[in-house]
Amino acid sequence: MFEEDGSLDPLLKFLLYTVLTLTAGKMLWEWLTEDLSRWITVDLWGLIADHPWWTGLVVASGLPVLLLLGRLLSFLLGADTYVSPEDTLADPSVDSADPDVLTFKMKQLSAMSATGFEQACADLLVRDGFRSPRRIGGAGDLGVDVTARDDEDRLLILQCKQYQNPVGSGHVQKFNGTARLHHGADFPIMIALNSFTQPAVDFARHHQLILMGRPELKKWAHGQHLYDVLGIENTTW
Repeated sequence: MFEEDGSLDPLLKFLLYTVLTLTAGKMLWEWLTEDLSRWITVDLWGLIADHPWWTGLVVASGLPVLLLLGRLLSFLLGADTYVSPEDTLADPSVDSADPDVLTFKMKQLSAMSATGFEQACADLLVRDGFRSPRRIGGAGDLGVDVTARDDEDRLLILQCKQYQNPVGSGHVQKFNGTARLHHGADFPIMIALNSFTQPAVDFARHHQLILMGRPELKKWAHGQHLYDVLGIENTTW
């Protein structure tokens, strides 16, 4: 019924949305064909026919009022709209003056497919100047979604988790079993859109795995270099 990230199975989610849509559609159709149509054809038309002059006066005076209310509402919404820090294009500490620098909003990353999220991480590696970034993720990837090398020929292995819930220790343990031993990663990096559980953090710290949670991902997506975010030194800079 549920996926490994805690989300509802796509087929069950589709069926649930279909039932809710059909139910809402049926209720709306009954309201339109019975109550609303009777009010328009009988009650409202009868009122207009009995008082044509008053109806014309109300319509003529009401249009300017509606236009004024519309302008006022637009002004108020434009002035008071709250913009969450998660939705800003760039982190305040990052110079975003160059429009050619690739950045992503967090809500963009959230809306991507799993494959799209992996590709976005690969594209950010290209932006940061890493060599030969490749997206590998798929069935049988053995814990590798993206690979790349830095200027010192050190291998980065990225696993990208776009789960709605924090990533648990089990996933981190599996990544630990393949990242260095099987793939020979110099920097095994696990990225989670919605961070990690505390047991996962504790396990990664003990085994020297690099975890990139939501705060770090946000800085990277908003323009900061990956190594600056993770505190990794690069002597070639």
